[in-house]
Amino acid sequence: ATRRLIADEGGERILILTTFDLDEYVYEALRAGASGFMLKDVPPEDLIAAVRIVAGGEGLLAPAVTKRVIERFAGLPGPEPEAPAELDELTAREREVLALLAGGLSNAEIAETLVISNGTAKTHVARVLGKLGLRDRVQAVIFAYESGLVRPGHHLSEK
Repeated sequence: ATRRLIADEGGERILILTTFDLDEYVYEALRAGASGFMLKDVPPEDLIAAVRIVAGGEGLLAPAVTKRVIERFAGLPGPEPEAPAELDELTAREREVLALLAGGLSNAEIAETLVISNGTAKTHVARVLGKLGLRDRVQAVIFAYESGLVRPGHHLSEK
């Protein structure tokens, strides 16, 4: 259903709300284009916040899910993946912004880290998403890890 809604290209943002706390459901939902994944035991105020976050174009995962996603990526062995050609489309600054996004930083934190204005940080984030054809920050984080720009278990200063 998520794929069909996304395929309509109406700009829909999908927040999955489920009782099934299974990793395969999380990964499949994200691959299908969902912008968020929450469990039904979430307090009402957190659910309202999640809907607003996803509607605003951001991505969101339930905290327990986020922890497992991080653990999964941190446990992946293997050689460095070859950088996809899309990374060549990004400027050095946009690559920095993508790496900081993958580190979980907000626009304000990116601005502070790079000593730029919040508006400039937001513009960089929008350009990264646009150039890479990504819908939201969740997809940007996945892309950063899958492309090898960011490696699990390494701090940004080590890359």
